[in-house]
Order: sequence, then structure tokens, then C-alpha cells
Amino acid sequence: MGGPTFWLGTHETSWLGKTVVPLFVSARRLRKRKTLPRANGPWALDSGGFTELSMHGEWTVPSMKYAEEAQRWGKEIGGLHWAAIQDWMCEPVIREKTGLRVDQHQLRTCASYRELLALAPDVPWAPVLQGWDYDDYFRHVQMYLAGGWDLASLPLVGLGSVCRRQDTAMTEELIRDLHGLGIKIHAFGLKIKGLQRVAPFVASSGSLSWSRQARYAPPLAGVCTHGSCANCIKYALRWRDRVVRIVERTGPVQRTLF
Repeated sequence: MGGPTFWLGTHETSWLGKTVVPLFVSARRLRKRKTLPRANGPWALDSGGFTELSMHGEWTVPSMKYAEEAQRWGKEIGGLHWAAIQDWMCEPVIREKTGLRVDQHQLRTCASYRELLALAPDVPWAPVLQGWDYDDYFRHVQMYLAGGWDLASLPLVGLGSVCRRQDTAMTEELIRDLHGLGIKIHAFGLKIKGLQRVAPFVASSGSLSWSRQARYAPPLAGVCTHGSCANCIKYALRWRDRVVRIVERTGPVQRTLF
């Protein structure tokens, strides 16, 4: 395929029917729809975990509900390539909310993968590695192995709690070393600088940061007449193309999956 896939994060679920570019779409947004679009291209399902845990300190969406939703969305929308599990992020701000330790978040993340596999084995679930310090992630690899899952044998494994530390030497070393184990990583939330550093060592990444940029930038000159491009597909696609071009200088990046 020739390099990592860049999944464009969007809160506009209608875009599923408007572009062939790989999209990363939140379950929280899909739940608000009365009718579902048909996908023109590939997409991946975001469980909405950071928002869920930061708001409630726990998962309020039962695993059965999420499994049923993922099954239905996959069938009715089409084009679902993978779905993130209901993982437990390990950022200090989230652990302060939950009152739990890193290892407790990791065990709950493994438990989510087990439950969702049992509830909906036909959904392409992607497990997620969580941690905070470098060694945490490798302990989590061993937790998955103890549960019967060799992560290197799976098509994709999410890497969580790194997007706010993407420019650090620890994150770069971590991704390189996980790649060395044969794990095919999706790095959640990497932006241009972070992705440039690790592009040859990840299977995919993605970001919604274009929307924040657009909120504080003028609309596309000669193209858009609305006051802000924060919800604009033209702005988002141009931003993604720019990311792809920049990262291709480091390593090839797929423009689409087809």
C-alpha cells in the first residue's frame, strides 16, 4: 500500500457520503442521526472515549449498546474498516477524573476488547494500547498477550494518550520500538510535526485539528462565503492534502485506500 493512511477526523457525519477520503467519525455524532448516510469511501469509528471519561469519569455507554451500534452502523453505512474499542485513556487529567491507576485503566481497556469481541465478532475491532510512561505501554502489550492476543498478529492496534506529547522523544522512541515488535500502530491525534517524526513506523494516524485551525482563520478566499470554515469540507480536504504532501517527504502516505 506504500505508507501510513491519514484518517481525516470529522464531526460532520454527512461527509461519509461526500468524499472518498478516509474519515474518522465519532460514535457520539452518529448517535444523533435519525437516518444514516451511505459511505463513499473508507471510514473508522471513534468510540468517543476521551469525551466520555472526561465528562463522567467512567463509561456510561454499555458495551452491549456500543457493540450493537457498531454492527448496525457498519451494515447500514458500509465501508467500515475498523472500530476503536471503549478504551481508558491514561492522561493525568483523565485519571484524576476516574480516581484509578494506569494499570487499572489498562486492565479495563483489555476487558473492553474481550467484551466487544464476544458481543460482535463480525465488527473489525481495533484494540488500543494505553499508558503514560514508556514502560507502561510494554506492560500493556504483555497484558494483552496474557489475555491470548498477540498484538503483532492483528491488522491494527491503536496507540492512545500520545497526541498531547507527540513532539517528545519518548513518544518517538515508543512508536519506533512498538513498530520493532511488529505491531501495526494507529497513532491517535498526531498532527503534522508529530507525524513527520514517525511516519515510517506507523500504519495510520489522523486528526481533527483542522477544525480548530479553521475557527481562527479567515474563510478560504474566493472559495467559501461562510463566516468560518470550522465545519467546511473544502477546508478540511485541503488541510489533509497539505498534511499528506508534507509527510510524503518523510515517507509515503496513502491518499486513499483504493
